[in-house]
Amino acid sequence: MNADQQELLEAARDSITAARLLLENSYPGYAAARAYYAMFYVAEAFLEGEGMSFSKHSAVIAAFGQHFARTGKVPAAYHKYLIEGQELRQSGDYGQRNAVDVGQARVQIERAQAFVALAERLIGPVLPPD
Repeated sequence: MNADQQELLEAARDSITAARLLLENSYPGYAAARAYYAMFYVAEAFLEGEGMSFSKHSAVIAAFGQHFARTGKVPAAYHKYLIEGQELRQSGDYGQRNAVDVGQARVQIERAQAFVALAERLIGPVLPPD
């Protein structure tokens, strides 16, 4: 694992912590958005390991699907989680106040945790916070 990947995986872990806090304080839309960002950072870490970097979310999602899910390097469900996470992030950030419910936010946090666990198996362990 290189330093950029480590930083991205630390950001993913921090985003999950923030998502949990937001959900505990009755902000499911924002919690779902933070969970999406955790998954997004993990996808970026996978791509970084292949020397790829993109500036648009859509490009990261597409490249993750093409280079990791479609090739079988990661289960295809993770690409689906990333796509669905982005859709909920859009709803949570830009939709009506109650566009994302508590159950949806919980699912997104669980998926984000699974993303980090996958990265730790395939890329390497995330260092504990200082």
